[in-house]
Amino acid sequence: MLSPYGMEIVESCLTCKLRAERIFCDLPASALQTFENIKYATAYPQGAVLFVEGQMPRGIFVLCKGTVKLSINSPSGRTMIVKLAEPGEVLGLSATISGKPYEVTAETIDPCQVNFVKREDFLHFLKEDVEACFKVAEQLSEKYHNACNEVRSLGLSHSAAEKLAKLLLEWSCKNGESAKSEPRCDRHSSRRFPARVDQRCRWDIVTVELRVSNQQRRTRVVAKGPRHGEIK
Repeated sequence: MLSPYGMEIVESCLTCKLRAERIFCDLPASALQTFENIKYATAYPQGAVLFVEGQMPRGIFVLCKGTVKLSINSPSGRTMIVKLAEPGEVLGLSATISGKPYEVTAETIDPCQVNFVKREDFLHFLKEDVEACFKVAEQLSEKYHNACNEVRSLGLSHSAAEKLAKLLLEWSCKNGESAKSEPRCDRHSSRRFPARVDQRCRWDIVTVELRVSNQQRRTRVVAKGPRHGEIK
């Protein structure tokens, strides 16, 4: 079924073809049926806010399709992107389990499908199913591992240019460009690129364009027109 946002909706987790590739979704049949009975599938447009930093947890949000921006705000009004969540991730998990407020604000950056489960139903689900508990522990462990990698990238990189280079290499690997003789990153092909630059380098996209333009002869990231950057 297509949503009003032109996105195909997966109405049942039992028939989802991608669940075997995702940590939390790959549950045994009995647990998956229980989860199916307590979740609410919803399609969100771009720019929708799922929950707000400091809000008491209502439940978890399992991201099925699309990308969600997770950000934190300072008292002075500054916003920092801490992560771009991708399909298969469970948003609001630690807050829902601990009962403490959501640590971040979650906002969709393109149309998304999300399965929502109320906190009381989710906690009861975990108490009744051991396999689900292991999946949650695995998801939390992965979040911790990713957080350590992010801190390492931010804190131990010698410069923002190094962070940008690592981001472009990571981007090219995900897009299948790394195996090509001249891998490229198309920054206009996705709304995610500016957000990822801000997340990893703490630069806005204008700063990136100026730095690449001014330093293309001295860096290993070579500008190849207004849309593409060639990685050498």
